[in-house]
Order: sequence, then C-alpha cells, then structure tokens
Amino acid sequence: MTTLNPLFLAATLGCGLALASPAGAADGALIKRGAQLVAYGGCADCHTPLKLGPKGPEKDVARGLSGHPADLNLPPPPKMDGAWNWAGSASLTAFVGPWGISYASNLTPDRDTGIGAWRESDFIRAMRSGKHLGAGRPILPPMPWQAVGSLSDKDLRALFAYLKAQPALKNKVPDAAPPAPATSQASSAGKAG
Repeated sequence: MTTLNPLFLAATLGCGLALASPAGAADGALIKRGAQLVAYGGCADCHTPLKLGPKGPEKDVARGLSGHPADLNLPPPPKMDGAWNWAGSASLTAFVGPWGISYASNLTPDRDTGIGAWRESDFIRAMRSGKHLGAGRPILPPMPWQAVGSLSDKDLRALFAYLKAQPALKNKVPDAAPPAPATSQASSAGKAG
C-alpha cells in the first residue's frame, strides 16, 4: 500500500483550491452585487410578505422573496373610483387597479413554484420585455420591470445570481385576475353624452 506524502497532498489540495477560488470569488462578487441591487430596488418590499411583529408589520424573513402566500385568501378588493384607483393588501403582496389583481411572484429558486427552472436569459428577457419568461403573460403593476430592465446585462445577471442563491421556498402564488367588467352605471353614463 502506498502512502501519500502529506506535503504533496497539501500542495495538491492547495493548488486545487487556488484554481477553484477565483471562480468562487467571482460568483461571490456577483451575488453580493445582486444583493445590493435587491436592496436598492426594494424587491423584498413586495416579494416578501409582511407579518405582525411586536412593533407592528415586519417582513416575514422565513418567507423571504417567496411572493404572495398561497395560504393567504383575501376578500374581494375595495371598490376603486377616480380618486383612488389602486390598492395593496396588508401583506403588501397583492395589488388591485385598472389592470385587475396582481400578486407578487415567488422569486426563490423553487423549480415548481419559483424561478428555479428559469435560465439567466429568461430572466433578462422578462425584465426587458415585461413578459413572463420573456414571452408569456404581461408582468403587471406595480412591478417596475421597466426600471429593472434598464439595468445593464451585468447587473441583471447579478440580480439573477442572487435570487438563485436564496433558499428555495415552495409557494404557489395565485394567478393574476383580470379587471372587473365595467358596471352598467358606468356604461350608461358613457351613453348619456
């Protein structure tokens, strides 16, 4: 049986670690930049639900970036009129306005309910086009996809790397609901003139 020289083993392992280190450092720097962009953009403000804490509403960090909670059934939204034309839920994950009802998406890397199956190119295309996966349904308000989409490719890659580095949380967000049909009062008022 041959024994390995401890110095040879240490040198070999050290060399391997040195070779792996720059890529890990680059990934770490990319994820760190993504974390900064998520903080600057306030992504967690809508994509992390609020819960009641000792000092009032606070982010539910156990559900970080998982979007509107699947187990949170909301009553019908308030009636909108000309002076008030949009509203948000107390969890700050559901919104209603002229576009209908939208729910903050699950941005965690869960493959079934989040962005785990997305590729980096899907994410960049979605942020640039305002379409889910870059070709699907529209990304609805209040998601500021236009502002996010104006970031450089490098920054969008950093955002995506950060999101993919988060814990995968299974949370099936409800589908968006279309706007309510116009009431007969509103349609008859339009015919009066």
